[in-house]
Amino acid sequence: MEERLIDLEIRITRQEDMIDELNKTVYQQQLKIDNFEAILKEMASRIVELENDNPLNEKPPHY
Repeated sequence: MEERLIDLEIRITRQEDMIDELNKTVYQQQLKIDNFEAILKEMASRIVELENDNPLNEKPPHY
């Protein structure tokens, strides 16, 4: 009986360690996602800015 209890405690400890590692991984991935979203937003804003500044998008003076 005591051996089973020890085995269960070991399993629980390992599972807790695994959960901690998974939580760290998820947190790090979320930081990267947040960073990528910020970069993407900046790039999209820059693209719109470049499109608006493009002389080919302007109507000729005679219109």
